Amino acid sequence: MTPALPIDTALPELLAALARTPRAVLQAPPGAGKTTRVPLALLDSGLVSGRILMLEPRRLAARAAAERMAAQLGETVGAQVGYRIRGESKASVETRIEVVTEGILTRILQSNPELPGIGAVIFDEFHERSLNADLGLALCLDVADALRPDLMLIAMSATLDAGPVATLMGAPVITSEGRAFPVDTRWLDRPLGPRPRIAEAMADLVQQSESQTRTKDPDRGGGILVFLPGESEIRRVQFLLAPHLPGDCVLRPLYGAMPFSDQRAAIAPVGTGRKIVLATSIAETSLTIPDIRVVVDAGLARRARFDPGSGMARLVTERVSIAEATQRRGRAGRVAEGICYRLWTRGEEGALVAFPPTEIETGDLAGLALELAAWGAQPEDLAFPTQPPAPAMAEARALLELLGALDGTGRITPHGKALIALPLHPRLSHMIATAGRDAAALAALLADRDPLRGVGSDVTARLNTLRDPSRAPKPARGAIDRIRAEAKRLERGAPPARGMSPGAMAALAYPDRIGRRRPGDAPRYLLSGGKGAMLKDDDPLSGTLWLVALDTDGDPREATIRLAAPITESDIRDLFADRIAWHDICTWSKRDRRVIARQQERLGAVALGDRAWRDAPTERIARAMLDGIRELGLNLTGAAHRLAQRVQLARAMGHDDLPDMSPDALLATLEDWLLPMLGKVASAQDWAAYDLLPALSAMLDYGATQTLNRVAPARFTTPLGREVAIDYTPDGPEIALRLQEMFGVTRHPLAAGQPIKLTLLSPAQRPIQVTRDLPGFWAGSYADVRKDMRASYPKHPWPEDPTQADPTLRAKPRGT
Repeated sequence: MTPALPIDTALPELLAALARTPRAVLQAPPGAGKTTRVPLALLDSGLVSGRILMLEPRRLAARAAAERMAAQLGETVGAQVGYRIRGESKASVETRIEVVTEGILTRILQSNPELPGIGAVIFDEFHERSLNADLGLALCLDVADALRPDLMLIAMSATLDAGPVATLMGAPVITSEGRAFPVDTRWLDRPLGPRPRIAEAMADLVQQSESQTRTKDPDRGGGILVFLPGESEIRRVQFLLAPHLPGDCVLRPLYGAMPFSDQRAAIAPVGTGRKIVLATSIAETSLTIPDIRVVVDAGLARRARFDPGSGMARLVTERVSIAEATQRRGRAGRVAEGICYRLWTRGEEGALVAFPPTEIETGDLAGLALELAAWGAQPEDLAFPTQPPAPAMAEARALLELLGALDGTGRITPHGKALIALPLHPRLSHMIATAGRDAAALAALLADRDPLRGVGSDVTARLNTLRDPSRAPKPARGAIDRIRAEAKRLERGAPPARGMSPGAMAALAYPDRIGRRRPGDAPRYLLSGGKGAMLKDDDPLSGTLWLVALDTDGDPREATIRLAAPITESDIRDLFADRIAWHDICTWSKRDRRVIARQQERLGAVALGDRAWRDAPTERIARAMLDGIRELGLNLTGAAHRLAQRVQLARAMGHDDLPDMSPDALLATLEDWLLPMLGKVASAQDWAAYDLLPALSAMLDYGATQTLNRVAPARFTTPLGREVAIDYTPDGPEIALRLQEMFGVTRHPLAAGQPIKLTLLSPAQRPIQVTRDLPGFWAGSYADVRKDMRASYPKHPWPEDPTQADPTLRAKPRGT
């Protein structure tokens, strides 16, 4: 007899809702039984006439769900219940429930949007918000609205945030409370530190949890489920734990890339003894592992993120969210009271985000953009739970156009349709579709994690290891076997081989990553996409002139290349003859501090041929020089500086019809006022000698010049008729002149309505007085100045009453 599960009480309400409208959202906590009970209840209800598709985010979960449902029916998988995952299928003509991974649904929809023979689609674990699940739901809603109003759609979620999805679907929410026993949570006493050794810390915590929860009866202690971020950490913790656990403990790793037989062993009971499962987040929700009463959580998860270093989605290690930590904790309370050990302090928990990010917000959208082009829709045409970010979509479309998958209008090409048929990133699909089955091994290698880290960047070494696995170090054997199996599967659907080199095949996938070594001793490269990258000095490829950067560390300034393929110039010319062309290049060189005029035969940003452009037009040189001026800054000195000051003062006085000559405004409008006047200025040295006054003066027409001269005159005319340039500073207008030249002046001079700051000089041109009140100076401190000056300059006139004296620049006549 099948035991009762918490979801059973919610099934009547769910079926009644589906009888009224063919859409529903079911929220139920992990362990409630929704994965197996809901499809079987639908099958028995008679509400669905065709097959029931249930989407699972992981292959292991799909297999396990199909096996459990088949067992409840007393059948083997492939009868009424089957599954279909990438590279494997167990189904028959009598199959009514088919569990599939998410990408399979997209392929079904693209091949026949009407979904003939399918009556219902169930999205299990929809709270994980994978990109394929979001796309699958959006396409199904589109099909249901336009072609199949009878299509039943159910989204099942383990979180409490089901409202937005229900609103999107126009569906009711049915809730199952689930069943959970109390779980005691235990945190660390102190943080691990800034650079913790996770594997070692987790091995210690697992030993502690095993000792503290051990009882005489192993069944009462229960199994231990350990959450780690990935395969490498699982293997390291397994190695550290094995010698130190009691003899009745059985260690079982569990991660997605394991052989299915090993995955089943991790899920199955061990008979006698205590099982310790070292698992990734694969064990968070959709898998049932019997008799787990202790959870040890590292608090880390691997997520798919778009990695600029590889140009593809990669797995990165991040802190879990509160929702994920809660789900992991709940695994300890499914069968009895449990304990959860967390590898972080209680205080650190406050820094965790509430929910994990959705893949559509952070992932590589090239595959999504290709699927939408094949569907003939824009993102805004479909009901996505979260709309994909516009910049990421634009970047994805640009890549697809570069690969020939989209035409210039964004429509899918025949080549793009061929790429969709291959279950790979469009880069790798393009490589196989173009190079043939020889590229299958390279595609499988690039789609997986690097199995030979630390042996240099040359991808050829990895390919040689795939051909002869005996070369691989023992820890890498499992990954090598997995990659080889995937390569053989890809070969079966690939076109005939074209006999291309690994570098040529790599360039097909990464036309924007073809790099040429820069001049100099360091192995630094300019990539065809315009970015810079470098190899380590001791890398075997460090002397290579041309290479394809397949993976980098993603540094935005100058990335370090982690994986590369050497390529010849002849291969580049053969592959990209239609994209290689001569270009006239006129650019400012920061390193040379001058304009460089070259003619280059280029693929993207890299040059295959280069020669001097001896007859470069003056205008092109001048335009390039503007970039240099933006770097060097404006050379505003002397008369040019004074003119700009006068204009800005006049504008501040209300004459805002005059041009803005502030430094920021001048730099922002270089093309308008300076470009026509630059002439042959082409270097930092030329610019240092350039006089800006003519260019600034040309900005003022006759009327503006007259206004400026009236409001803020350029010069002060002394009593002797000599003109002195006025310097308009933030403190007001200023001039400097000989004291004796101002004899006879009884009113202080003005400029722009302000008193001019007078710096009065001695006959030797040294400042002796600064004043904005000349009459006051004559009447006051002049007497003391006169006494000093008569002693220092006896040959010059120093009258007792300067207001009655004639201005002069001469000394006394001889004999006086």
